[in-house]
Amino acid sequence: MPTKKIENRLRKSIGKRLGMVEYYMVNASVVILTKNEDKNIGKCLDYLRNFKEIIVMDDFSSDNTVKIAKEHGAIVYSNKLTSFSKQRNFGMSKSSFDWVLFIDADEYIDDKFEAEINKVTIENIYDGFYVRRIDTFLGKKMNFGDLKDVWILRLAKKDKGIWIGAVHEVWKVDGNISRLTNNIIHIPHRTISEFISKLNYYSEIRAKELYEKHIKVTYIQIVFYPLFKFIYLYFIKFGFLDGLHGFVHAILMSFYSYATRSRLYLLNNSEK
Repeated sequence: MPTKKIENRLRKSIGKRLGMVEYYMVNASVVILTKNEDKNIGKCLDYLRNFKEIIVMDDFSSDNTVKIAKEHGAIVYSNKLTSFSKQRNFGMSKSSFDWVLFIDADEYIDDKFEAEINKVTIENIYDGFYVRRIDTFLGKKMNFGDLKDVWILRLAKKDKGIWIGAVHEVWKVDGNISRLTNNIIHIPHRTISEFISKLNYYSEIRAKELYEKHIKVTYIQIVFYPLFKFIYLYFIKFGFLDGLHGFVHAILMSFYSYATRSRLYLLNNSEK
């Protein structure tokens, strides 16, 4: 499904909400991490208007992110991001409700997703839920590669788990876990330059994390790991079936592997 069709579906959802009497509020907190997201945050928050509490953890944005978030009624905390898990855990510690939903600024939900969250939090049978994320890349819905069937744990009781990992973080929840039937729509990186900038940012954090764990890297790994990454994503995970978009995505994820290991090598050798 092209990005435009996905956005039209979301617009219909928010249009229904704006034209109706608010008949319920979801008893859950939403936590969003931001850094210069003024192009996305307003629309993201529009789809979350029926949640009783929205917390924005901002990494000292230099654009209008904080201003827009406050105009939409969000509670904003400014905190330097050194680790994505630490930032998420800090946001979760500020939440007022038992249930917490984590959404990124370039992710969106519709009214069916919201209604399902309202239902499962009232039933209170499970402690957490995996959510399927539908990813787009440069305007195209991706069906293969590492963006196929992405399930992430994003809704859980805040006292049941903790986020771990500086980047590519995961929410470790101790309890009964199930899956939601509705999806999160992810519309990131509208240009290649945006994607490269984000990958460069992530590679720096990831390299520091590996360095602090005393992980070493060799010349051979720097050269061949990115190559194997491309082969894995493009051929083994059928990224080629996504056409040119699949090729570009596999290339850029290989670049991320190269940038991470190169940075790690430089960090390790800076000690000498």
